[in-house]
Amino acid sequence: MGKLQFLKQKKFYLNLLAIIVLSLVLLWLTIRLLNVYTRHGKVYELPDFSGMTIDEVKASYGKDYHFILIDSVYSKTQDPGTIVQQDPLPQAKVKHGRNVYYIIVAQTPEKTNMPNLNNLSLRQALVLLESNGLLVKELKYINHFARNAICEQRYDGAVIKPGTEIIKGSKITLLVGLGADQRNMKLPKLYGTPAEEVQHILNMNGLNLGNETFDDRDSIQYMKVYKMDPPYSRGSVRPGTFVDVWYRSSKKFNFDKESKSMLLEDSLKFAMERQAETDSLEALKNDTLESTDTDEIYEDEF
Repeated sequence: MGKLQFLKQKKFYLNLLAIIVLSLVLLWLTIRLLNVYTRHGKVYELPDFSGMTIDEVKASYGKDYHFILIDSVYSKTQDPGTIVQQDPLPQAKVKHGRNVYYIIVAQTPEKTNMPNLNNLSLRQALVLLESNGLLVKELKYINHFARNAICEQRYDGAVIKPGTEIIKGSKITLLVGLGADQRNMKLPKLYGTPAEEVQHILNMNGLNLGNETFDDRDSIQYMKVYKMDPPYSRGSVRPGTFVDVWYRSSKKFNFDKESKSMLLEDSLKFAMERQAETDSLEALKNDTLESTDTDEIYEDEF
């Protein structure tokens, strides 16, 4: 019992109360300081830095954001040293002190040698192009006995010889063989595919990327395909077909939840298109029959 005598002393409870009050004060002060340090609840609209040099940007916004260069690209139409792309995108809501990643226009274009793609398979050619920093402008299918074999490589409308020095990022047109059977290409299922992978997937399947529509404003890393035309339900299309795609941000659109409804919408659209084609063929057939009957009547009169 002697050890618990302090519980009867008023001084003990005064010290305990002081400790509790001090702890609460320290906790409140810590939370306040964290809010000030992290700027909790305060967001700002990120300006558009495109067309500005990094020196101009840092002079105006260097205290607000931390700028990090991630790449440079060559452009014939934009001034060297100016910003062409930023992440987060302009008008995004961010806190001060946020890292802003940017890409600038290179002072001089980086060059590479044009590889020899002739007689390679389409897949081999695409891998070799990408490894040399070159892009596909269009796949053009022509009559040739070897299916998906590269028959010719062109740049700016003219044949480009292997070993020719060319600017990285240039777009190459490939003439590809149809093969003896000239069968259709299977459409890949693009729903939910990141925007940065779409062209590669289409090209690997012998198709071209058509128009791209971005229905949300967000960083490219969050953009995914939610609609394509021709729709996936069509099954197959002619080699070299251009496929239009629509994108939405994965932060604003629930791809898992909406996948069934979007694929159903594609199927219904395809069914309506097929019905319209059938109706057109029937109408054409009826017009032909009516025209034949009229000709026979006309001939009987003479």
